[in-house]
Amino acid sequence: MPPGDTEIEIAIVSDPKLQQNGTSSPNPKPDPGSQAAKLVIDVYSAAAYGDFEKFRLFVEKGGQLLSKPDGNGYYALQWAALNNYPDIAQYIVEHGGDVNAADLGQQTALHWAAVRGSTTVADVLLQNGAWVEALDINGYRAVHVAAQYGQTGFLNHIISRYGADFDAPDNDGRSALHWAAYKGYADTVRLLLFRDAYQGRQDKNGCTPLHWAALRGNMEGCMVLVHAGTKAELMVKDNNGLTPAQLASDKGHRHVSYILSNATKESWEDKYCAGRIGKIGYAWVLFFSIIILMILFISSILFAPNFSRITAFVGLWGWTGISLAFGSLLMLYRCSSKDPGYIQSNTGVSLRPVGAEDPLLDIDLNNSSVWRGNWSQLCPTCKIIRPVRSKHCPTCKHCVEQFDHHCPWISNCVGKRNKWDFFVLICMGTLTTSIGAVVALYRIWTEPVMVPSSETWLHYMVTNFPGAAVFLFLDVFLLSGSLILTTAQASQIAQNITTNELANSARYTYLQGPDGRFRNPYNRGCRRNCTDFLVQGYSNDEEIAWPSLQQIMQ
Repeated sequence: MPPGDTEIEIAIVSDPKLQQNGTSSPNPKPDPGSQAAKLVIDVYSAAAYGDFEKFRLFVEKGGQLLSKPDGNGYYALQWAALNNYPDIAQYIVEHGGDVNAADLGQQTALHWAAVRGSTTVADVLLQNGAWVEALDINGYRAVHVAAQYGQTGFLNHIISRYGADFDAPDNDGRSALHWAAYKGYADTVRLLLFRDAYQGRQDKNGCTPLHWAALRGNMEGCMVLVHAGTKAELMVKDNNGLTPAQLASDKGHRHVSYILSNATKESWEDKYCAGRIGKIGYAWVLFFSIIILMILFISSILFAPNFSRITAFVGLWGWTGISLAFGSLLMLYRCSSKDPGYIQSNTGVSLRPVGAEDPLLDIDLNNSSVWRGNWSQLCPTCKIIRPVRSKHCPTCKHCVEQFDHHCPWISNCVGKRNKWDFFVLICMGTLTTSIGAVVALYRIWTEPVMVPSSETWLHYMVTNFPGAAVFLFLDVFLLSGSLILTTAQASQIAQNITTNELANSARYTYLQGPDGRFRNPYNRGCRRNCTDFLVQGYSNDEEIAWPSLQQIMQ
């Protein structure tokens, strides 16, 4: 039976006294006379609501014990940990509270702190002797609970500062990565993979984290796992003999199943073009297409034996088109061979060499020139903290700065360092094919022919001038593609936004304003955007974006 049919989570229930208020999230400081204030009747409710003064009165004058649980078996320290009240937690520790006291489910205050990511309380607990690897009756540790609730910052904190074992399995053989994948917390998945969590671990049902993500139809989680993993992991079968793709299909997640199925297929380049040849891609197709069009244009349009002699006007525009075609070939080579903005990876290097500080320790303070509080900046494949607008290209297997898209027709990514070259290429392609189409149509239209009455003019031209017809068809086909690309890229340059950002704007928090609507913090106006691009080929994100970006992300 696959996992997930019944959710197994940390069993934290709200105190009945707190439920009378109609909320499971106590108010930080209840006003005197309010319903919440009336509910603060003992150390447990005072700890839950964060009413420190009443809490002290209950202990110092009321003589209530901190080492005793309430009627449900929960300790005051657990309530303070759940709602992140470090002052109360510290007071409890200093006045006889046990940091490792467990409730009926063997959950400690650290487990409760993990539910809502109470990092400051976790520091109090762990610095006073709490067991970071404490187990409850299900074998859950704090790392499992944090993964179940998507508390990525908390998880990173206890791993980097206190060495929590993020790969430890629970009683059913499921690691934190299994839980994060199942719950669909892609950021938590990224963090764990960034730290080299074991992606191939199978639980008691034979399921890997990818099985769990596929089970719930978590597309983003699946994609992160697929990009960071290997094809062998895609073919792992659970105890029922199902691969992740088959499990997704069985659960009705057709889109996820389609993506996973395609990821398992071997492309013809991988199968027949091993090594360097397989990396050429489709640039060679475009390269030879341009050469074939040049030959057809010269032989079937300019110097075709069936056409009359060219005029000086036609010759001038014809050779202008040929010159631009040669220029397009040079730009194609430049776009294909130029570094698009690869960011050096740290693969193969230990994240924490002997004597070195954890790269994610105090992540909000380290790498301040790059880190912007977005967990999607972690690349689990390259093991780097990348700039916000960067993205990992699964085809090139690199993170690319200011990633726009991967273009199969240049066999390269389009990014910060080659976007200017790419734009010049498609502009030249549009201009070249436009000139070719106009000259060809002019030659055909002005050619004096005697069309027999038994056939149409179009049939006569195709029959008697097949080279010109083939050229015109191919040229118009290329013109359509290059014109669409040029228009789209010109519009994006004017807005200072990338193709990737437009396609995934809903996923990127830095492209959302305070009201949740789309807002581009990099847009400085059409004139400035175009000027920056034309002069230096890219925009300087640090100069123009961070003040606005920080306001949006706060």
